[in-house]
Amino acid sequence: MTALGIDLGGTKIQAVVLDGDTVVGTARARTPTADGDAVVAELARCAAEALREAGRDLAGIVGVGVGTPGAIDPATGVVSSASNVAGFEQSYPLRERLSAALGGLQATVTNDVTAAVLGEHRHGAGRPYDDLIGVFVGTGVGGGLVLGGELRTGRGSAGEIGHAVVQDRGRPCPCGRLGCLEAYAGRRALERTARELMEQGEHTSLFDVMRVKGRDRATSSVFKTALGDGDPVVTRLIGEATWALGVAIASAQNLLDVDAVIIGGGLADKLGPSFVEAVAGELAPRLFGPPPAVLPSALGDLSGAIGAAASVGG
Repeated sequence: MTALGIDLGGTKIQAVVLDGDTVVGTARARTPTADGDAVVAELARCAAEALREAGRDLAGIVGVGVGTPGAIDPATGVVSSASNVAGFEQSYPLRERLSAALGGLQATVTNDVTAAVLGEHRHGAGRPYDDLIGVFVGTGVGGGLVLGGELRTGRGSAGEIGHAVVQDRGRPCPCGRLGCLEAYAGRRALERTARELMEQGEHTSLFDVMRVKGRDRATSSVFKTALGDGDPVVTRLIGEATWALGVAIASAQNLLDVDAVIIGGGLADKLGPSFVEAVAGELAPRLFGPPPAVLPSALGDLSGAIGAAASVGG
């Protein structure tokens, strides 16, 4: 089976052509900021580029899967509440429009982190395991569950570990609550906290690094550089992030007793194995039973697109 998979993010689009277990074509593009129709046009263009690299055409493709931020209506493929994708803030008929843009190709729409977890389970670090937790640390913190070899979606929010509370009445989270894991480990929240500390008089090179790199925000590579330079604020914040991840994952593990925890996402991938090892170190003393395998993502940036392709046909 050959399928297209597309990972739609607030800043980038990643497309793959997946033939069985093998990625035979890839393409990447910037996410448009005009409106939803512009986003779909770029999704289709990126898909076509991946097909060209693979030497394939739409006639040999069984379907396209797309992983997207936001809330998804599974019956209609309408996406809403995706504040970081233009046109998807209210409601946008992604499945219908993408299918039309690709000549009527069957389209499947799923949550971006759920797609990444599926990708790792079927094609990455999670392949040996029937029960696992996926934790993806990037702009925010997302997660997903595989139980008994199947994705567990619940009523739509199963696996949302980013909103597990790690500190009662703690830092404000972008979701509007206090003390969520995402408020301590998501890159957007880390940048906000670093700015607050700088305004309080603490010195950090984070924003100097950001300017040197020509970025308008503290990206994962900016955090990596500042951490490598020994910046005290960034060192402390990343330490707090690994603590918060250890607390949240330990609670989930004590409840579910899964075989493995897969840690990926832009920030985790950029900081590398030492970050995953630090999370495992925070996790271990908080466990009631035997520890799970704690593994970095094997697919990196491609996990979401590969999982989206794997979601075609169920």
